Amino acid sequence: MAKESKAPVTAAVRALRAAQVPFADRLYAYEEKGGTAVSSRELGVDEHAVVKTLIMEDEAKNPLIVLMHGDRQVSTKELARVLGVKAISPCTPETAQRHTGYLVGGTSPFGTRRRMPVCLEETILDLPRIYINGGKRGYLVEMDPRDAVKLLDPTLVRVAI
Repeated sequence: MAKESKAPVTAAVRALRAAQVPFADRLYAYEEKGGTAVSSRELGVDEHAVVKTLIMEDEAKNPLIVLMHGDRQVSTKELARVLGVKAISPCTPETAQRHTGYLVGGTSPFGTRRRMPVCLEETILDLPRIYINGGKRGYLVEMDPRDAVKLLDPTLVRVAI
């Protein structure tokens, strides 16, 4: 319980508080390259409810955020088709950090350095609660997915594989 009181105050937390979005801090032991499998195991939640924040770009290097279930992958081909662009690819960790201000593994869609379009896998809205990065490695915030939609105004997509 001591860790609970040491939740970080990140740009994401400040953005959530400013928007008066209710959320709960969920700290866990971060493991390098562990991904959502580790966070779901450590927090005792279904990996499907852990939402990963992916920073991608189109062929013109325009960045975007993709929010996807932890246990699914993004079909970049389908996403490009839905968005009407030639190609979508993941950003390098350095490029993702430059766009968001967050280290990879601690990337939150909230409070990013620059505003970017957000695509949200629409089945995430079927979940009662989601666990999404709070802007630091080893730190997720638990919230209602509809609150994330209100704050991010995402394009809803079906691109999970």
